[in-house]
Amino acid sequence: MPARVETDVAIIGAGPVGLFAVFECGMLRMKTVVVDALDAAGGQCSALYPEKPIFDIPAHPEIAAADLIAALEKQARPFNPLMLLSRRVEKLTRTESGFELTTSEGDAIACKAVIIAAGAGAFGPNRPPLDGLAAYEATGAVRYMVTRREDFRGKRVVIAGGGDSAVDWALSLKQIAQKVTVVHRRDKFRCAPESAAQLKAAGERGEIEMAIPYQLHGLQGEGGALTAVEVATLKGEVKAIPADFLLPFYGLSMELGPIAEWGLGVEMKHVRVDPATCETNIPGVHAIGDIATYAGKLKLILQGFSEAAMAAHAIHPRVFPGEALHFEYSTSKGLPVAG
Repeated sequence: MPARVETDVAIIGAGPVGLFAVFECGMLRMKTVVVDALDAAGGQCSALYPEKPIFDIPAHPEIAAADLIAALEKQARPFNPLMLLSRRVEKLTRTESGFELTTSEGDAIACKAVIIAAGAGAFGPNRPPLDGLAAYEATGAVRYMVTRREDFRGKRVVIAGGGDSAVDWALSLKQIAQKVTVVHRRDKFRCAPESAAQLKAAGERGEIEMAIPYQLHGLQGEGGALTAVEVATLKGEVKAIPADFLLPFYGLSMELGPIAEWGLGVEMKHVRVDPATCETNIPGVHAIGDIATYAGKLKLILQGFSEAAMAAHAIHPRVFPGEALHFEYSTSKGLPVAG
């Protein structure tokens, strides 16, 4: 049933930066509603690489993406955010008191300010043009992400692509899979040099089969059960690689969706903001994380965390006009009492 709610701040996007924005707003006694198109919090961390380790989160030499999201949810929980998942914000309307957001499920959210933490916007995998692909997607024989590494134990896995995801998962799954084959159209990979060197060494040791230069050509199987992946050279020479799973890692298709129609300063599918406040060209609408751009911007989760804090502090006067905000460290301030 569609919700009609009033809140202080509406946060679009439940990825790591959006979740931390809940905490930062909560520390300033501002109520939040979070809207996300996915059916669970976490954004790309949950949808694409929950078991992949992240190495640049302060105080965590290594943390799995799913564990990071769980910790951020725990950190936000004391502030009781309303989570509206499996829907996207379709419309932004200015009102006398701020804004009203309308979602694809018919929800109406009245708020005094908006934080867009939508990552790269709506995203989905770039699918290979293979006959009968949908039947194998339905059974999970063809997947565009690894959510549970154990699913591939003792299996024959074909990985297609030449970027970081393809190389990282080839190196990871070779430890548990019966066989891993990497399909790429050339011998140069678009990934971290160290990862490329590790892949090459694993290929030379026979730990990973390298199908180069090949590209995906077709699928063999019945009833959605995969038995082989057909690959072909540019000259049309075709061979079949026995397989239980195909993991095509051809990147994501990024689209801002309705956000692009709101009159924001959009540049190359990103929203330009004031780096001091993360405010867009629409007063009261802020953008943080990967969707935001400004001179010197780094696409790092930790920079998105900083932007969440700056946006929350900039929004405070809108929610509490005339009230002075005295900056305090959390160690001396503690968590605000729920009210």
